[in-house]
Amino acid sequence: MHPLVRTARATGVLYLGIAITGMLGFLIIRPRLFDPDDPAATLANLVAHESLARAGVALELGIVLTQALTAVWFYRLFRTVDAVAAGAIAAFGLINGIAILVSAALFGTAVGMAGDPVGDAAATVQTLYLLSDNMWGVGNLFFGLWLIPMGMCVLRSGWMPRPLGWVLIAGGVCYVLGGLVRYLVPGAGILVEALAMPASVGEFWMISYLLIRGVRRTAPVGAPAADLAPAR
Repeated sequence: MHPLVRTARATGVLYLGIAITGMLGFLIIRPRLFDPDDPAATLANLVAHESLARAGVALELGIVLTQALTAVWFYRLFRTVDAVAAGAIAAFGLINGIAILVSAALFGTAVGMAGDPVGDAAATVQTLYLLSDNMWGVGNLFFGLWLIPMGMCVLRSGWMPRPLGWVLIAGGVCYVLGGLVRYLVPGAGILVEALAMPASVGEFWMISYLLIRGVRRTAPVGAPAADLAPAR
């Protein structure tokens, strides 16, 4: 297997890891535990489902791990295409990981507080959850920003379909706008979700392409990026 294809597929596996841990942790477990309107219910959920809550913290750490590795592997994949853009993917991806790492720490503190309450445990746990949720909210800026140089590398390399590059760039811009709208326009949840859709399309397209095809190429093993054939 061409080393570039091997790197691309490894990147796809890691990127898929982000998607799986993110869906399980953020989209499935969190809503079962966190009641945004009832601190007492949130505390009761954590006490009644402690194992599930701890699994939620572990999954967030799984997101951090796969996010950090994916950022590094994207740099390995695209560094010969555009070192600055590849470095930006890595840097923005690592900042994503830091945002989620802080969220996981807050989540873990809430779980610990529920098991060993001090003072008004319900209010404290709810506050910790809200802080954790807002780490995801402000992190939207970098969740979007890392897609923009990723799309640029797709366009400049010619290793993947050009429409994928444009979808990634558009998705990144929309995700950044969604992060701003969330705080500038209270109650605009539907709009924020709509702005996230292009990014989701681009990311799952990218994951699928990396896993199935890797990259399109005609150059021999070891050829530099400039010598690789463009996608058709």
